[in-house]
Amino acid sequence: MEKVLIAYASRTGNTRQIAEYIAEGIRIGGAEAAVKDVKDIKKVEELEDYSAVIVGSPTYHGEMLQSAKTFLFLMEKANLKDKVGGAFGSYGWSGEAQDRIYNTMRNIFEMNVSGGAFRLKSPEVKGAVKVSQDYGRTIVKKLKRYS
Repeated sequence: MEKVLIAYASRTGNTRQIAEYIAEGIRIGGAEAAVKDVKDIKKVEELEDYSAVIVGSPTYHGEMLQSAKTFLFLMEKANLKDKVGGAFGSYGWSGEAQDRIYNTMRNIFEMNVSGGAFRLKSPEVKGAVKVSQDYGRTIVKKLKRYS
């Protein structure tokens, strides 16, 4: 069974909650999902067992959180070329963090990223659970296509 890592950075818990919703969609789609705070992943070897890596961070003052940046530096040391990836997060009024994560995964790591960055204003908005689960299912479909 395919295994997907959903690594998130969160200040208020919103991005963590979105990660949990995405994980539900991944499980519904037929893959295993592990949800972890980026601060808890310390070694490149911890990324090796996953078929896909999805990274989330809120946008705070136009940037991703520092812990997400640090995690991307760790990811850079892993061989993630052609692995399925995705970027997501919450935002207040902009949403640049998700695009930066997505573009780093696509252009620097050469990952097979899913369609675009996924962003939600809040996990509390109407329909948030469904669209997050749909994003998770999209990742699983992409995994099945490229595995």
